[in-house]
Amino acid sequence: MRLAFTRRSLAGLAFAALLPLSIAQAQAEDVTVFAAASLKNALDDVAAAYKAETGNAVVISYAGSNALAKQIEEGAPADIFFSADLAWMGYLEERNLIRDDTRQTLLGNEIVLVAPADSSAAITLEPGADVAALLGTDGRLAMANVDSVPAGKYGKAALAALGIWPSVAERVVQAENVRAALAFVATGEAPLGIVYKTDANSEPRVKSIAAFPADSHPPIVYPVAVTAASTNPDAQAFFDYMRSDAARPAYEKQGFTIVAPAS
Repeated sequence: MRLAFTRRSLAGLAFAALLPLSIAQAQAEDVTVFAAASLKNALDDVAAAYKAETGNAVVISYAGSNALAKQIEEGAPADIFFSADLAWMGYLEERNLIRDDTRQTLLGNEIVLVAPADSSAAITLEPGADVAALLGTDGRLAMANVDSVPAGKYGKAALAALGIWPSVAERVVQAENVRAALAFVATGEAPLGIVYKTDANSEPRVKSIAAFPADSHPPIVYPVAVTAASTNPDAQAFFDYMRSDAARPAYEKQGFTIVAPAS
């Protein structure tokens, strides 16, 4: 179920900096990238390295892939879309909103069960695992929206495949994206959460207590493409840099796997 917290959520505050940027915040000449929230640490490093090398700034707006795809459909001025799943890239492709000749699947990831760093929780994620018991009497399982956000969809698929979903479905608190779900656990508002391995690596206040079997959910891959509406002459240059050997260390540092050859 979707749970509305009545108190002001610390998790929401923690994620405020990741909300999509307004048009006025971006310089007209800067390349604008719409990227899945889970890419923040890695892509910030890629953009910083690119600016150091070229002198050109990049504006990156992070949110759930679903929200970003819808914004692009509505005319938001993105030059590049970097999605956390194939479905939302396909959504834009079907509407002729990306340049098909640039689309490439670049990164891979995993989903893990996380708990606060000081938690003693332990479990093996196998069929019938009792995740509900780890939640205690009132604890919630933090996840990105299970119907629209890639991390939430992967997590629900994995729980269903392992026969766990029926026991926790009514205990789930759904967030607008995976970093917001991570923040629920990091701030102690939820004792457990399902996020990407890279998210767990980025947040010292949480720890991964178990990884979901790779065969319990669809492959987690990140496609990237230049948008059809982009007229920025620098968009292709940054797109190529994102896929180059120079960007690889930033992705690998966070725990992503590279699934495409360097450009």
